Amino acid sequence: MSSILDRITEKTKDDLSKRRQKVSFSDFDSFPRFEKERKSMSDALKRPDGVSIIAEVKKASPSKGVIRPDFNPEKIAESYVKGGASAISVLTDEPFFKGSSEYLEKVSDMSPLPVLRKDFILDPYQVKEARAIGADSVLLIATICEGSQLSELLAATKEFGLQALVECYHEEEVDGLNWEEIEILGVNNRNLNTFEVNLHRGISLLNKAPENIVKVSESGIHKKDDIDYLRSKGIDAALIGEHLMKHQNPETALKELLEA
Repeated sequence: MSSILDRITEKTKDDLSKRRQKVSFSDFDSFPRFEKERKSMSDALKRPDGVSIIAEVKKASPSKGVIRPDFNPEKIAESYVKGGASAISVLTDEPFFKGSSEYLEKVSDMSPLPVLRKDFILDPYQVKEARAIGADSVLLIATICEGSQLSELLAATKEFGLQALVECYHEEEVDGLNWEEIEILGVNNRNLNTFEVNLHRGISLLNKAPENIVKVSESGIHKKDDIDYLRSKGIDAALIGEHLMKHQNPETALKELLEA
């Protein structure tokens, strides 16, 4: 039986071939946001006094369905800026997360913070596309990369003036990384098979990274105690989506976490 990640990856591959027919690789050069100055995600996440938060603009997920029915990406991003986020992540996958490139464009146009494109990136086409829609950085998921694919995507990220948050799930993925290519490492605390969350496991993997790497804990973070724990273990940042999206007032929820 294929996992949800397998199904998402296959769907992404199918969609990519269709998108290439509509917009070519070279077409992105003429997009109005392509020449926009980029913001540094790694600099934004380095806080000597605590844990930075990448706050996520996320309408839905495959497991939970629609998380926030009253979804307005610009208002949500504005609440994150006011709440003290260090960066904003925007889901652009449409089939499984009801995301959109337009959501990222709108957030990028109004945000003073770095914006991360969160999607299932398999090809340099998507990296260049991320620049064209206004992203400052992209999520690269090691689990869905084969052979030299991750290195090729990291090279494309550098070529197009973006940064990458490299996300790992498993110890062997972290152990196989070339640290000279990595600026920001994320570990997803969620087990892909059981969907259980284990902050301890995630932290132990993050702390395998060299000191100069920005370390980001992802998934299952929803209370001040979690942030305190991450800080005590030397973790730089947390990527938080569902908890903030479910809260009636994301700005308030964010401020409560940052009081940790």
